[in-house]
Amino acid sequence: MLNETQRDLVADASQIIYNGFIRYNINFYRITRRARSRFEERDWKGHQQDIVDRVDLYEKCVQRIVIQVNKILGDRSTDHELWNEIRHYFGLRLDNMPDAGFIKTFFNSITRRVFNTIGTDLNLEFVSSSFDEDLELARSLYIRHYPYFGSLEQTFETVLEDFGHSVPYSDLDKDTALIAAEIEAFTHCPDGTREYISFEFIDSVFYQAPRAYLVGRIVFADSICPLVIALKNGDAGVEVDAVLMSDEQVSIVFGYTRSYYFAELNSVMGAVGFLHSILPSKPINELYTILGRLRQGKTERVRIFNEHLKNTNDQFVLAAGDRGLVMIVFTLPSYDLVFKVIRDRFGYPKTISRQDVLDKYKLVSKHDRAGRLIDTQEFKNLEFPVDRFSEELLQELASEAGKTTRIVGDQMLLEHVYVERRVRPLNLYLREVDQAARELAILDYGQALRDLAQTNIFPGDLLLKNFGLTRHRRVLFYDYDEVALVTECNFREIPQPHDEMDEMRSGSWFYVNEDDIFPEEFINFLAMDQKLQEVFRAVHSDLLTADYWRAVKQRHLEGKTSVVIPYSKPGPVD
Repeated sequence: MLNETQRDLVADASQIIYNGFIRYNINFYRITRRARSRFEERDWKGHQQDIVDRVDLYEKCVQRIVIQVNKILGDRSTDHELWNEIRHYFGLRLDNMPDAGFIKTFFNSITRRVFNTIGTDLNLEFVSSSFDEDLELARSLYIRHYPYFGSLEQTFETVLEDFGHSVPYSDLDKDTALIAAEIEAFTHCPDGTREYISFEFIDSVFYQAPRAYLVGRIVFADSICPLVIALKNGDAGVEVDAVLMSDEQVSIVFGYTRSYYFAELNSVMGAVGFLHSILPSKPINELYTILGRLRQGKTERVRIFNEHLKNTNDQFVLAAGDRGLVMIVFTLPSYDLVFKVIRDRFGYPKTISRQDVLDKYKLVSKHDRAGRLIDTQEFKNLEFPVDRFSEELLQELASEAGKTTRIVGDQMLLEHVYVERRVRPLNLYLREVDQAARELAILDYGQALRDLAQTNIFPGDLLLKNFGLTRHRRVLFYDYDEVALVTECNFREIPQPHDEMDEMRSGSWFYVNEDDIFPEEFINFLAMDQKLQEVFRAVHSDLLTADYWRAVKQRHLEGKTSVVIPYSKPGPVD
């Protein structure tokens, strides 16, 4: 039994944590709410800053609450028994609250920092329930329903007016005609038996950079179909830019390679349930993450992966591909994740430090990923059964990453690790497919470089082994230890040699600064055969010139923001 003083401590600590979450949530939505005015005012630079601010917000709030709780608990701040009582008391008051899982995750973040928890401590943390168990709460999402009464144009005139902005539509009739034509073309059934029942949309616009999305589904008598309408704000006003209905299109729009969405949702869990209904193959944890709930996404990723681990018996092994000089990369063959641990010592010719690597990954986490950078989650103190690790991997971790990995009892402790989706390395893919697929991949590799450049990202290391392909055959970059801003690079032509002596030198006959980049050299180390080089040059020869990169750099320096849209309209959009 707790005495009166202890009960007061439990209540006070619980109140501080709950209030801390409420303040975090208020500020989260305060930043989120700005997305509407950013879209209306076409303030894309402001939106990019909001992405950074919202990513940073969680950790700032957690650290503040840790200080407050430690102060009020004093010398009992690391008392396990007291914290077990706080967890029990706190949890009782969250029953049946909408999105209570977020509050519990916030609580866990507090205890993990107070105790520097390794693995999971069931006396200190809430264990995440499965999404199915919370399905009833997920039904609280506000949805707008539009029954179909014979006219798609009339239906979507109502839809667009309902989701209007302060900036008017440039041509509402044209937009409704476009939507109707796209839906009819996509859902056409030769026997005419597929009848629309209604159209449903989440009661919030989804904002991401220069696009706003109406996220919904078509309801038929016996099935549903995704329906996402992309809006852009152009010189003449708001207009429909695309109507997306295929699984591939919608999956890419809600993919793990793009920035997080800004949407004012009355139930995040409900929105995840809605999105999962139209994208059933999309992992639940990624749906939380793309809505900006990064910690909940991490919690769900660990829970789902641990469940998979319990029901399988394969071992962690080194991931396919060339050995990394900076990271040890391993995977569980039966699950599409990779785990990346920083080596204690980097191989030649790497000259960067461990802190440089941490900073590069942090840069990517806050940057517009343009659909070309994999979202990477950072974890501390993860534990997995050591008998699930192959002998080769155990030896590699012991000899090359002993500072951040170690065996504790029957567990392998990963003190610091990055986790991301597994893709097929581009250099391996090119060896496995026919010539037509190789050419498509190498052309998309060039497009990936363009897309990244338009968002002020230079990959640094352009070797094909540092790029991979998704299940949709999109080329992504995933090796961030040398990533840089285009504006930080100095793009140069290779100077002409003065004489034969210069030409015969084994090294450079001219001075090369640390940030100097020579694009005409790119082709020499991309390991493409002659045929692929010809295909690449035919479309992307300008990528091999300093002029191209200097022009992109100048645009960024002048504040001319470019973005890359996630659907089938290639190239940058102002």
